[in-house]
Amino acid sequence: MKLKTRYIAAASALLLVIGGAAQAQQMELKIGHTLNPSSHYHKAAEKFKEVVEARTNGDITVSLFPQSQLGGEVKMLQSARLGAVDLVVTSSAPLENTVPEMAILSLPYLFDNLDEADKVLQGDAGRHFLDYMEPRGLVGLTFLSAIERSVYTSKKPIKTVADIGNLKLRVMQSPSYVAAYEAFGAQPTPMAYSEVYLALQNGVVDGAENSPDTFVMDRMTEVTKYLNMTKAHYMPSLMVMSKVRFDALSDEQKAIVADAAKEAAQASISTFRSTYTESLDKVKEANVEIVETDRAEFAKAAQAVWPSIVANTPDGEKNLKVIEDAKAK
Repeated sequence: MKLKTRYIAAASALLLVIGGAAQAQQMELKIGHTLNPSSHYHKAAEKFKEVVEARTNGDITVSLFPQSQLGGEVKMLQSARLGAVDLVVTSSAPLENTVPEMAILSLPYLFDNLDEADKVLQGDAGRHFLDYMEPRGLVGLTFLSAIERSVYTSKKPIKTVADIGNLKLRVMQSPSYVAAYEAFGAQPTPMAYSEVYLALQNGVVDGAENSPDTFVMDRMTEVTKYLNMTKAHYMPSLMVMSKVRFDALSDEQKAIVADAAKEAAQASISTFRSTYTESLDKVKEANVEIVETDRAEFAKAAQAVWPSIVANTPDGEKNLKVIEDAKAK
């Protein structure tokens, strides 16, 4: 009888160990970003969640936190390096303080159009830049859609470089963006994206730069009069993961996360294309004037700032060549 009792006790203990191990393998991943739930950022995060949860049979659950719920991009990236935030969907510019090599991607008029930018970033050149992140405590999972950015203003339209002179414009929290808009003659003012609407409403800034879809989704049409199609940057967006959290995954889970990121990239690209077209119609409906800017003049002015950005960026010449070679293929 005593033997049977010991057997039952041992079996019960084994079941507890097995159950505990199974529970220990379960994990929640939190993804943060700054944009609206209708944005391509969020669609990418939703696709990532769908794929990861399906392929891990629920062992990994993914929770989404849009609209700066986990902080601005700079704050989230810092938290990801510490393992406090698991994944961030971000633009490339806020990464420059942590991964300075990324500054090459902020050169104004680096890409001619959206197709060219996406082709380069989804290829070997994109992987080259993502690989810079791991020594800095981040894992670059994938580039998402490039983002065509133009300037929206409240006071006056911008048709020429002279028109932008002395306008106080919110720009990305990036030294390269500040340098670019200084070269155009503006007064660039870096600030977190969550502060932009009120800054425009209160006249703290005269305008800002962003993509047409985000301009509409976040109701910037209410506090501006002109969308000026400067198209100075085709800014990369990307999905990055905390290296601490990535290293905690099994090899199988890492492969699933990598595959999910690839599917998220395609969701981002297709969503950005569709919302871009729709947003221009909505801009007109909101009685905001779409202004065709002399982009050739702006591109010429931009060349003045290229040498200093390249010189002040680690591996600047080498990485610019990586981009230029990829564009030529």
